Amino acid sequence: MKQSKKVVARIIILILALFTVIPGTVSQKVYAEPGGSESSQAADASKDDSNKKEEKKEEDMTPEEREKKAEEDAYKMEIQSNGWKNWPKGPGTYGEAAIVMDAGTGSILYAKNIDEHEYPASITKVLTSLIALKYGNLSDKVTFSNDCISFMQPGDSSVGLKEGNVISLEQALYATLLASANEAAYAVAENVGKNAGHDYNWFIQQMNEECKSLGGNNSNFVNANGLHDDNHYTCARDMALIGREIWRYPEFLKICQEQSYKIPASDTTEEHVFPQHHKMLIKENKNYYQYAVAGKTGYTSNALSTLLTLADNGNMKLVCVVLRTHGVNIYPDTKNLFEYAFNNFQKIQVADEKKPDEVEKFISAADSQSAVSAQSDGSEDTESVQTGGNEYQPLEDGHVILPKDVSYKDIDYEITDVDEDTGEGTIRYIYDGHQVGSATAKFTDKYLQKVSTRKERVDSKPKDVDNSGDSKKNGGKSSAKSIWKNFLQKVEAVWDFGQKKFAGKSSTEKYMIAGGCVALVILIFSLIVLLIRRRR
Repeated sequence: MKQSKKVVARIIILILALFTVIPGTVSQKVYAEPGGSESSQAADASKDDSNKKEEKKEEDMTPEEREKKAEEDAYKMEIQSNGWKNWPKGPGTYGEAAIVMDAGTGSILYAKNIDEHEYPASITKVLTSLIALKYGNLSDKVTFSNDCISFMQPGDSSVGLKEGNVISLEQALYATLLASANEAAYAVAENVGKNAGHDYNWFIQQMNEECKSLGGNNSNFVNANGLHDDNHYTCARDMALIGREIWRYPEFLKICQEQSYKIPASDTTEEHVFPQHHKMLIKENKNYYQYAVAGKTGYTSNALSTLLTLADNGNMKLVCVVLRTHGVNIYPDTKNLFEYAFNNFQKIQVADEKKPDEVEKFISAADSQSAVSAQSDGSEDTESVQTGGNEYQPLEDGHVILPKDVSYKDIDYEITDVDEDTGEGTIRYIYDGHQVGSATAKFTDKYLQKVSTRKERVDSKPKDVDNSGDSKKNGGKSSAKSIWKNFLQKVEAVWDFGQKKFAGKSSTEKYMIAGGCVALVILIFSLIVLLIRRRR
């Protein structure tokens, strides 16, 4: 009897294993027949010859022709968000990576290679400014050492600041952001680091730590200005997260909106006047965009053109980042991406919709942050909190951004970061696996009690429990009920796995897989019936 049970159990395990193999096996049969027909072999050979001819042709191209081909290749690259369920088709870009992100919730509206490593060039200075505003005061003195100047090479962007010059941090940030002055960015990092009791390297460390704390996992910054270094890289998603965070600092927006700026002459410094460089922010320029409110340009021969821009049409606040853009397409691409987002998505306030059963009321992130600030320092300021002496304003949440053809009823939600002391937490709204919004909420007493009870159960759970969930105090024996429960859990896991494997398969593959699965289910059912009869 025991032997037969073992045999049946092994057969079931074997069948479950086959569930995971079938999708991949079918795929191999459909697309990877060994040898193939003579016609397919001839087609492959012809294709190889064509590729070789194309490669040879490219070697003979002029620089202008190569650049034109690079533009076309970049434009043809896959746009991942175009494959999302019910998602509006976004425009192509001549940049190899691009993203549009809702600033309030961090929801991604457009995605093209957003996690690919690229060189940021001078949009690095947005992160430099973020760390400076976080740890410094605009009135702090910035002294230019030899290190701030000595690394400069002919052609590097500069306003001509010299060793021994002393200006304010505010003036240095104007030079950094408007004129993209590399010596100013270095001086900002060095002086903010020293004022914090550290040095320039500490500032660079804060840049990397800040990026990671914001959720950026594909970046490594080794300088404050973005001059090329093979180890200095980022990705579109990480830069969008940085852009979203710096939106919280009104000083950044103010600096970026100036059309020109003058550092007046002083005992240590000559007068310096420089204009705005971001053409979407210059009212007289043909690339001016009425909804653009801030941003930073970048270019090196390794990075090509890069651009980070913030835009606000009065309804939605967006961050757009385009990286490694070929040709002179950086501004048209950015405008097209903003227009795509503004015209194809709707903003829905969650407070206007039916509340989840767990929610007592929605509260704004600003109100929640102000309450925390008031508790910590006794302040009654309800508009902003202070960081490093500079204003820091929580971004608006409490909404979802959805394609215009998608209904609020179609989205799911999950609750995270519940604070039992305040009864508050975050609700993340999900559509087809993508976050489309978030809200801060105060939860009902009933839900908070459930959270507390669940936590108590986890804390009091016996440690001597095996993988099946049955206590080892039974001598390791499992009941028929637990065997059946365990089996159903395995089937459910296999089903989830199979669902993922189905994604992207052709109709032929799906029918073959489905047929195999049905046959296996019938076989499993027969074995279970046999097992039950033998027990009786």
